[in-house]
Amino acid sequence: MSAQQRNIAIIAHVDHGKTTLVDQLFRQSGTFRDNQRVEERAMDSNDLEKERGITILAKPTSIEWNGVRINIVDTPGHADFGGEVERILSMVDGVILLVDSSEGAMPQTKFVTGKALALGLRPIVVVNKVDRPDERIQEVLDEVFDLFVTLDANDDQLEFPVLYASGRNGYASTDPDRREGTLEPMFQMIVDHVPPPNLDENAPFSFLATLLDRDNFLGRVLTGRVQSGVIRVNDPIRALDMDGKVIETGRASKIMTFRGLDRVPVDEARAGDIISIAGLTVATVSNTIAAPEVTVPIKAQPIDPPTLSMRFAVNDSPMAGREGSKVTSRMIRDRLEREAESNVAIRITESADKDSFEVAGRGELQLGVLIETMRREGFELGISRPRVLFQKDEDGNLLEPYETVMIDVDDEHSGTVVDKMAIRKAELTDMRPSGGGKTRITFSAPSRGLIGYHGEFLSDTRGTGIMNRLFEKYGPHKGRIEGRKNGVLISNGTGEAVAYALGPLEERGILFVGVGTPLYEGMIIGENAKPEDLEVNPMKSKQLTNFRSSGKDDAIRLTPPRIMTLEQAIAYIDDDEMVEVTPKSIRLRKAILDPHERKKASRKKEAA
Repeated sequence: MSAQQRNIAIIAHVDHGKTTLVDQLFRQSGTFRDNQRVEERAMDSNDLEKERGITILAKPTSIEWNGVRINIVDTPGHADFGGEVERILSMVDGVILLVDSSEGAMPQTKFVTGKALALGLRPIVVVNKVDRPDERIQEVLDEVFDLFVTLDANDDQLEFPVLYASGRNGYASTDPDRREGTLEPMFQMIVDHVPPPNLDENAPFSFLATLLDRDNFLGRVLTGRVQSGVIRVNDPIRALDMDGKVIETGRASKIMTFRGLDRVPVDEARAGDIISIAGLTVATVSNTIAAPEVTVPIKAQPIDPPTLSMRFAVNDSPMAGREGSKVTSRMIRDRLEREAESNVAIRITESADKDSFEVAGRGELQLGVLIETMRREGFELGISRPRVLFQKDEDGNLLEPYETVMIDVDDEHSGTVVDKMAIRKAELTDMRPSGGGKTRITFSAPSRGLIGYHGEFLSDTRGTGIMNRLFEKYGPHKGRIEGRKNGVLISNGTGEAVAYALGPLEERGILFVGVGTPLYEGMIIGENAKPEDLEVNPMKSKQLTNFRSSGKDDAIRLTPPRIMTLEQAIAYIDDDEMVEVTPKSIRLRKAILDPHERKKASRKKEAA
């Protein structure tokens, strides 16, 4: 069986075309019927992936070509979801590295490729989007080679085969000038270049769980690759943790394998197969599922530690419980624990008062996606400003996380970007023209300084700049970094916003609320033009008298308010502020709603 099987992962930077390429592999291998209606980017199956156009979860699939079963794992390109990628690399024997013919090797390509090369996987390099007018195929290949050398690739890995492809148009070729055809050369290269799984079918059954999901009928479903032996339905199995301790015993009540986009039940699976097993209730990711006689667990890949944390608190605003159905700390705790089980890159710690949870993860996007998912499930939450996780070295010096930031901007904006990054204590490491009137600038920057910068960066570059970030190292603490310059406008009462009151407030700054928005005391309704916070009354209406006014009242015309997305709101708030997230609304508020209590707290802080 295994000689006719190949296991391969597709890795690439976000937006370089992995999922679109998998679509074409499906079509050309005959996975779909001719008359079958298939959505674009079929592998991006959950709602958030479809909306954002990015892959968030690693997903296995399988196609058959000329009698060979090719198991493909589509991986996220964003470093925030790197925990997904690190685990699934243990399931495959080769990788396809996809690079854009214009953008080349980006920081997040480096992150995943480094993990794959360290495991000894031999890559196939595919230069995608070769039909772009600004392609620079040869330079991109040189960049990839340099990247492999930097990542200590061995001689075998440096002798990588290259394909030139357009995933969207469905062709690949070994000839860089070819602009039509099919993906036949890619199928052939996978079969020729990726070794079949070289695993022992005669040893006792063992399997490393790398992905976990839930099924309403089957309960816990663990996905991974069979490392040795054969498993049949109803065989006795047990789960071992990393130290070899038995967590639970049970039976393999259902074994499923992947056929295209579907999971299909099978009676048995052999070494090398990528399968899902149901039947256990406690076993989780990185546990070894094995026959009862196995006592030594399979070594799991170590996962990089989280670098950022946020506080998820019970929503205690005056409007709590109006829009969501899940508002108690017990519900929030259960949901976060479920998330931490299936997502090994997240760590949860409960606070002493039991009303809030410290959730640590890889980055703002990863935690933002978790909050958005919970909000759609009916949760109400109070979210704090993200803060970085510090470490200490042997001498007791404070260390903080640094990121490599690669920025592509139009030449005219490069000066502004360099100035702004310098304020955030970033060091310029490289600056070069990237063609077409653009400059590529690389910085090494403390993660602390980058929180909340993305929105400002887009304004500074008129929306044309592209920023890519990647965790680099823990380095010396950089001292104080300047935060938000402007104060906020705070509502001093409860009620609905009135046009008569909002008109004059527009002169004070930028409003975040419109007419008729329900407000409460301590809620942030806008940004002050000055550095200090200002309490205002947005509910003041015009006094009516029984005298007619000599002039007609001019209709009050208001500028449309600035409505923030969840990520923008989280990036905007300061240390003493929170984002109230409900299924229907995103509101900004002060952590302490009462103005007198707020003043007391700020005096205490200054005294300390």
